[in-house]
Amino acid sequence: MSLLDLPKVQNFARPDGVQTDAPSDALERFAEMPVAAAADDPNVISIYDDIGYDYWDGSGFTAKRCAAALRAIGNNPVTVEINSPGGDVFEGLAIYNLLREHPAKVTVKVMGLAASAASIIAMVGDEIVMGAGSFMMIHNAWVCACGNQNDLRAVVEKLEPIDAALADIYAARTGIDQDEIMSLLAAETWLNARDAVEQSFANTVSDERPIEAEASDRTFVSARRRVEAAMASDGVTRSERRRLMNDLSVGKPGAANLAKPGAGDLLAGIRQCIETLNP
Repeated sequence: MSLLDLPKVQNFARPDGVQTDAPSDALERFAEMPVAAAADDPNVISIYDDIGYDYWDGSGFTAKRCAAALRAIGNNPVTVEINSPGGDVFEGLAIYNLLREHPAKVTVKVMGLAASAASIIAMVGDEIVMGAGSFMMIHNAWVCACGNQNDLRAVVEKLEPIDAALADIYAARTGIDQDEIMSLLAAETWLNARDAVEQSFANTVSDERPIEAEASDRTFVSARRRVEAAMASDGVTRSERRRLMNDLSVGKPGAANLAKPGAGDLLAGIRQCIETLNP
């Protein structure tokens, strides 16, 4: 169990007709962050991707991956390194619960960004360390939904208890009054490393920086992040973004033509990706 008295969160049912995603501003900030290499230490869990499984390319950090890593670590202390824009709040809460149940100390290191669902995971740390130049962002549960007014009203009703659970976690970790936490969530609050410590979302600030990935990997991942951020800012959903990038990566003819009219800078972003990968 966590060394802290943190609340356990129920497993919320995923509402029908919704997609989870990271906010576009978090994806834009994520695109600016260094591309880190996963740690070699077997007791380190590296979360350097969106939260939640992606059907198109198999990417994303999930509760299943976390559970497998914790089984391998056993009862030893674990360090969780995070650089993630967030994503699936349901997966984020499941990962939080798994780490909360770990019998040894959990140290969380924010190595760049812990936004949205990734900030919930960060809260489970018995010690939370903000790395040099890192940020944390908290907000209400964020989903994409479609349907008539009754469908959308039902989604809102299902999101309200999730927001309350998020507020419980942040309030327990920080000691901030829950009403104030709810205001911070509603406003989408960004915290730099020192702000996070001052408001008790973290314990310390460190000069530690992540070990960067190989140059070729950095080029590819950085370009991919920039393209995804450009698409997200134009309202393209996560599933469609990944489908487009998957088509691009495997070289399917006409992949660029999958962009919807009015997608803005989408094609320009994809061309930029191609130029970056093939200078």
